[in-house]
Amino acid sequence: MKHSIKASVKEVITTKGAPRAIGPYSQGILVENMLFCSGQIPINPKTGELVRGSIEEQTRQVLDNLGAVLKAAGMDYHDVVSVTVFMDDMDNFARINQVYAEYFKVNEQPPARCAVGAARLPKDASVEISLIAIKTQ
Repeated sequence: MKHSIKASVKEVITTKGAPRAIGPYSQGILVENMLFCSGQIPINPKTGELVRGSIEEQTRQVLDNLGAVLKAAGMDYHDVVSVTVFMDDMDNFARINQVYAEYFKVNEQPPARCAVGAARLPKDASVEISLIAIKTQ
């Protein structure tokens, strides 16, 4: 018995508010009401340079980049359902989490999350974050 799969349109999401892709990937892919955002590292989209400030500054840049991709898809942080955080030093977890909490309020049903220590990230960044969002309204 053959199963029929309904094809969904896949739309590439691109914005100048986030760094352009530095490889064969898209900033985001929208399929129906679901947005899959590629991992962002702390690159300033205006200069193309990696932010080398404090881990808080780096995390804020990453989340601002992701926010720009969300906005380009007509979404915001309230639509995020899953987040993956990669960090090169787990000792930075509490400091990353403090900035993360500014974007995802605990009392507003924060998304599911996975936090992973990574030996090395692209461009030797200290933090990378990817996410999935679903527009429900």
